[in-house]
Amino acid sequence: MGIHIIAEFRGVDPSKISRVEVLRPILDSIVAKSGLHVVSSSFHQFQPYGVSAIYLLSESHFSVHTWPEYRYMALDIFTCGDDEPALKAFQLLLEEFKPEAVEKRIIRRDIFVGEN
Repeated sequence: MGIHIIAEFRGVDPSKISRVEVLRPILDSIVAKSGLHVVSSSFHQFQPYGVSAIYLLSESHFSVHTWPEYRYMALDIFTCGDDEPALKAFQLLLEEFKPEAVEKRIIRRDIFVGEN
């Protein structure tokens, strides 16, 4: 069915993750370059800083939550079908945000035939 990448980035430049107006164009570019297809997106600016972003994709979803005061981002990329767009998006996120530490889990989402 698909791949689900759950990750945490630590040691991220706070200036890139504090404000919607900075983060949104970066994420929009990553989503486009990875070949994902956006159905809709929503962003929330926290005060005094921090952002939550979610993209509803034709493939599933992509979300980012930031805590600039901790130089931290939480990421969630779930896509159905081909794994490549999700893996490419993750690689582009690494290249853009250059975290000092990364924790990543990949979950295979499969249909279990014959199970209720």
